[in-house]
Amino acid sequence: MSELSAEDTKIITLARSARARTGAAEGAAVRDETGRTYAGTSVDLPSLKLTALQVAVAMAVSSGADDLEAAALVTAADAPAESDVAAVRDLGPKAPVLVAGPDGALRTTR
Repeated sequence: MSELSAEDTKIITLARSARARTGAAEGAAVRDETGRTYAGTSVDLPSLKLTALQVAVAMAVSSGADDLEAAALVTAADAPAESDVAAVRDLGPKAPVLVAGPDGALRTTR
């Protein structure tokens, strides 16, 4: 893997922080076209279930973002769910999805 930019390291850190703050299995963060960042964790309510990346993308959309530059997912899983990648691609067709382990080490980029 190539070395991450400072901005990509930042969204991984935000995703890790969100995950740690709530004790969630996954944390995510996205960066929009203006550099604003949005972080979230999975939602698991009886009537609403969203992945961490879906939450972060929804936060960006509801704040008026038109495009995503990058997304990060911190998870113990080996890869993001296809629905997570699809949510990112809906808003940022070219945005890389950085997948890091709970320790913050980059595993893969989609």
